[in-house]
Amino acid sequence: MSTPSAAALPIRRLTLRDLTACADLSENRGWQREEHKWGLLLTAGKAYGIDDPDGGLVAGCVVTEYGTHDRPDLGAIGMVLVAERHARQGIGRRLMRHVVSLMGPTPLTLHATPNGRPLYEELGFKVTGRAEMVVGRFVPEDTPPSVATRAATAEDLHGVLRLDEEVFGADRTPLITRLPAFADHLLVAEDGGRIIGYTAAWPNMDTHVVGPLIARDTQTAKALIAAVAARTDRPLRTDVDVRHEELLAWLWQRGMASVFSNSVMTYGIPELPGDWTRRFAPLTVAAG
Repeated sequence: MSTPSAAALPIRRLTLRDLTACADLSENRGWQREEHKWGLLLTAGKAYGIDDPDGGLVAGCVVTEYGTHDRPDLGAIGMVLVAERHARQGIGRRLMRHVVSLMGPTPLTLHATPNGRPLYEELGFKVTGRAEMVVGRFVPEDTPPSVATRAATAEDLHGVLRLDEEVFGADRTPLITRLPAFADHLLVAEDGGRIIGYTAAWPNMDTHVVGPLIARDTQTAKALIAAVAARTDRPLRTDVDVRHEELLAWLWQRGMASVFSNSVMTYGIPELPGDWTRRFAPLTVAAG
């Protein structure tokens, strides 16, 4: 009996049991394994993949839904990967069409690399923005930030969730409530006892990724990043919405460098919901 072509193999839901196979797929395409991030995405989102009859995965991706459980307001697609030996056979297109069909009328978003963007445009996604990946060892300023920051406590969770939904434009409770276990640091910024911003710093290979970064203004965002940097000896990484030009310029001045740019794309909506002026960086580009 002949082995079916990869294009005809079934698509199935992936689970946490597929963590190693997902990390292997990342590594196969020259990405970092990012097992910690995969673990979050596989539990907070819905992952889909195609098994390779010879072992491992032919392809995979993750969709993270936001809003009510039975009727999400937004779906974020990420980690769209096809194994090198199966590339350029239409498998990524088939997997994406499958996900878009499953999501029905739900608006979608994703961060596209230059290589992936043509496929997403073919499927109807439109470029609505750009995010700049900034990496490096943060050099602190001589003058301490004027905005008060501190480590978050369990009592802060309700306020963080309320602020996050207001700024993001959809309820992200299943994702945000995982941050205390997922991140090494979870910080809030306050003004008069009111939470005006928050961020997390989570381990990703040899860096700490700063995200989500939600803040009342640029000064608050700066204070939160500086507070994270003071708590770690690792280089920092974050993906900043390029409309936040002042924050990007400040990060460059503080010793960090832009290393990559992603196109922010949407499907079914002209732009992302929420308030971009207070949304500085995502948790990860894989989850919107």
